[in-house]
Amino acid sequence: MELMNKKIAILAEDKYEDLELWYPLLRMKEAGADVSVVGMTGTKTYQSKHGYPVAVDVAASAVLDESFDAVIIPGGYAPDRMRRHPPMLDLVRRVSARGGLVAMICHAGWVPISAGIVNGKKVTSTPAIKDDLINAGAEWIDLEVVQDDNLISSRGPDDLPAFCQAIIAALVRQDLRKMAGSDSSV
Repeated sequence: MELMNKKIAILAEDKYEDLELWYPLLRMKEAGADVSVVGMTGTKTYQSKHGYPVAVDVAASAVLDESFDAVIIPGGYAPDRMRRHPPMLDLVRRVSARGGLVAMICHAGWVPISAGIVNGKKVTSTPAIKDDLINAGAEWIDLEVVQDDNLISSRGPDDLPAFCQAIIAALVRQDLRKMAGSDSSV
């Protein structure tokens, strides 16, 4: 269970892409992470593009002081709504500023754009928002997974296996760096 003691937020809003929310949610839980579905309100159930429900564990505004190791942003039409919600943008911004991992897939790049964290970063996404990322100062690359420091991005559902592997590997490396830095006898 490589992600034991890791806390991960997965953002949710209506019209999320089914696989881009559920695949990472289940894979991160399988790896031992404590995963919370974070929405605009803490009592809502959101519907996917295909009508599949996901219940929110906590509202973004309620986790202002909570420390997540990572935030995963699924695509679909949901990011267009998420990027208009200041507490969600604040959460993404704070996780990134602390060096926590921000992972985005498909259309999810809209959220980090609005959070102001893609300038100068190498990223990928669905080609539909390539220009949005470039105009926000990112360098867009057409690969299944792109990692630039604490930002991981993928193009879409076909890239989910590589996307999740990259997230897990990055979180494991975080722990290794922390252990190496805290062991002064080495």
